[in-house]
Amino acid sequence: MSNPSQGSLAPPLTFGLPWPDFNDGLFYNDVVRATDSELTLIQFYSKKYKNSAPLQGWLQRIQNGQITIDGEVVRDASTNLRIGSELVYHRLPWKEPDAPHLLEILYEDDDMIALNKPSGLQVLPGGLFQQRTVLTQLLWWAAKLSSSLRCNKPHPTPVHRLGRGTSGLLLCAKTKIAKTKLATYFADGTSHLGGISKANSELGISRKILKIYRALVTGIVCDDKVNVSQPIGIVQYPGVAKGLYVASPSGKPALSKVEVLERDTEKNCTLVQVEIQSGRPHQIRIHLAFIGHPLLGDPLYVVGGGPQRSDSEYLDENFALDGGFLRPTKPVPGDCGYSLHAHKVTLSHPTTNEVIIISAPLPPNLRTRKEVQER
Repeated sequence: MSNPSQGSLAPPLTFGLPWPDFNDGLFYNDVVRATDSELTLIQFYSKKYKNSAPLQGWLQRIQNGQITIDGEVVRDASTNLRIGSELVYHRLPWKEPDAPHLLEILYEDDDMIALNKPSGLQVLPGGLFQQRTVLTQLLWWAAKLSSSLRCNKPHPTPVHRLGRGTSGLLLCAKTKIAKTKLATYFADGTSHLGGISKANSELGISRKILKIYRALVTGIVCDDKVNVSQPIGIVQYPGVAKGLYVASPSGKPALSKVEVLERDTEKNCTLVQVEIQSGRPHQIRIHLAFIGHPLLGDPLYVVGGGPQRSDSEYLDENFALDGGFLRPTKPVPGDCGYSLHAHKVTLSHPTTNEVIIISAPLPPNLRTRKEVQER
């Protein structure tokens, strides 16, 4: 078993361009279908994109001239729509929240690249973060390389996600074949929990990919090893349009293998290692909270594997300057503050099938005392 991320590799390469003050805004395109032909302009947008803005917000956007029908700006919200008309909504440029921009390359070959993602940087566009993402930096980096080499090369694409507050190893594919293979690894990891494949037995894992995380949790975990198999489902939650992932008996299967590395009774926290084959969204945060040990500093998940509940939960119908909903006052999944790091990935290479291990350096607060001394 080899580890290409160590030994013969050159010193780490870091890339990334500073973010512009404002992004470029967004354009959303729609074509009026037969089912929408009886609707007015305001009815169409307030119905189809109700999670983007309240009714008054959409009225503001229309009156601002941010929507065109067949290329013409329309400010009358009561305009009737016709089948086949092309609608374009222009979301005006905005200043995105602060985010890191530098990325470290941990491993690279012709098929894939592994990055060390900093906490605070989102992987793919979503919500307030449409430009300040890993994907944008990869696009800019690939464009720069293509220009210098005077040839068009496909840009690397992330094949899985890490939470915005999660740091560490992120795999990206550089070819369509690698993207398909790696995506299959991740899909198999969650759809065949517990199944052992002979072809992958040399990996010592169930599927063709295995991820190891480090986390700092609240309280003292008594057992040295804990397997958490609580299913994970979705519930409605203010400010999260697609719903919030939580521990749920009716959810989809998920397995996390937790191992205690070090206990700190003085600070009442425990350093743990968590092994997952691929993972549901926010799986480690949810599973550790489910067993009574939420991540230290996690603003969202509490004991039991769900969010803090209160009687005052509601969707604020007021809207921001761009017509969209105000930022939720309650914590959302993208909020940072916790310590979770994707430390190591073991996988079968997408083209050579060689078993490789790639590691991301540990942050100081996620090292054991022995590891600190050895440095």
